[in-house]
Amino acid sequence: MSKNGREYRERVLTVDTMNPNVKRVEYAVRGPIVQRAVQIERELKMGIKKPFTEVIKANIGDCHAMGQKPITFFRQVLALCSYPDLLEDSKFPEDAKSRARRILQACGGESLGAYSTSQGIEMIRQDVAHYIERRDGGITSDPDNIYLSTGASDAIVTMLKLLVSGEGLSRTGVMISIPQYPLYSAALAELGAVQISYYLDEDNCWSLDISELRRALQEAKKHCNPRALCIINPGNPTGQVQSRQCIEDVIRFAAAENLFLMADEVYQDNVYADGCKFHSFKKVLFEMGPEYSEKVELASFHSTSKCYMGECGFRGGYMEVVNLDPEVKVQLTKLVSVRLCPPVPGQALLDVVVNPPQPDEPSYDTFIKERKDTLDALAEKANMTQDILNQVPGIKCNPVQGAMYTFPCIYLPPKAILEAKTKEQAPDMFYCMKLLEETGICLVPGSGFGQRDDTYHFRMTILPPKEKLKIVLTKIKEFHKHFVDQYS
Repeated sequence: MSKNGREYRERVLTVDTMNPNVKRVEYAVRGPIVQRAVQIERELKMGIKKPFTEVIKANIGDCHAMGQKPITFFRQVLALCSYPDLLEDSKFPEDAKSRARRILQACGGESLGAYSTSQGIEMIRQDVAHYIERRDGGITSDPDNIYLSTGASDAIVTMLKLLVSGEGLSRTGVMISIPQYPLYSAALAELGAVQISYYLDEDNCWSLDISELRRALQEAKKHCNPRALCIINPGNPTGQVQSRQCIEDVIRFAAAENLFLMADEVYQDNVYADGCKFHSFKKVLFEMGPEYSEKVELASFHSTSKCYMGECGFRGGYMEVVNLDPEVKVQLTKLVSVRLCPPVPGQALLDVVVNPPQPDEPSYDTFIKERKDTLDALAEKANMTQDILNQVPGIKCNPVQGAMYTFPCIYLPPKAILEAKTKEQAPDMFYCMKLLEETGICLVPGSGFGQRDDTYHFRMTILPPKEKLKIVLTKIKEFHKHFVDQYS
């Protein structure tokens, strides 16, 4: 083909010729509103005047970006592993040095810069297995069933890849909660699987109701082959903590319907509300007896990015599989080997998370204090968030029982909904975008997570420092009143 007398060829890759599944992927947590927030930050640096002096990104659970301090012991060990010459430095405690030496000895060439085995360093997988056994009261964990990963997200997507198959009516369906963490809908879209939405009960503190699981499953059977059920506990974006009874009911449901269970448990230390307690799916499964523990297939996930650690950037995590077909396990190991290995610094961090200072070690007291202070501060901010938001007419906020977020329901006047439609925006996107432009506060609209028709929400992290969080909540309170007045 010629143009102006010059030959050129058409591009091989265009929006029309690319993988159509990728075009269906949406990820609200880093979507258009966040991109606009980044633009506004640039505008502020250029001196463009705004009604505010900074953008506060309360859109994502990025703990350290929001001012949470790293745990000293973890960073000491990682520093020693990264630069072993520091092992001769007297400023580092001996327990940090011993952890670093042990990790380095398990690395190729005693260096974090070497590849590890694809499943992860064996010693670290053994430490993870011991951690799970302690957490679950002695229930056995096999290191060979542990897969270290690039955060929990990578392991979740890997497991979904194994599950997805078929075409037409036989295409794999995966049950995910609504509201959900957009990783799940995005991964299912990319893989060409069918998303089966089941709704959490907002009027009952975002609880999970088995009758709703049954409704969603029966409806889905008309157009796909339901094969998996995903649970996020504690919940993201909804902050609920499932009761033990609920977990037992879910396990019975999965067993009866022959569903593979995926338990996203990355917030397991983030439990704040009185009467709430984290129960791992694996522990409950095995305590229900062999009728379930020998039958139900389970993959559970954890990460170094959340809890009291907040080490998002190191991308450390693990998956434990239970009752996985041995032949499928061979395929899983093959699949993870394609990416060579998870980041070795992330594996090292995971090792100290599951093997922290013990009472007879010099770093113990500091570690326990830092851990407690971090979790206590989150609990205080969880209570403050729900208390202040519930003072605002037109905002209803459930208790933040766990995790790092609130997902309040917001009233939007009909005129605002109409204007949003003229702009071809979801009404809560319209609301959040105006909030950003007028206050500098970046939240994620509930439409990015899923919600019942004709309801509107936003997700906000509770991570900013207490005084800054007060400012955020006060600005939201003032904005909402002004917004409702403007469109009433």
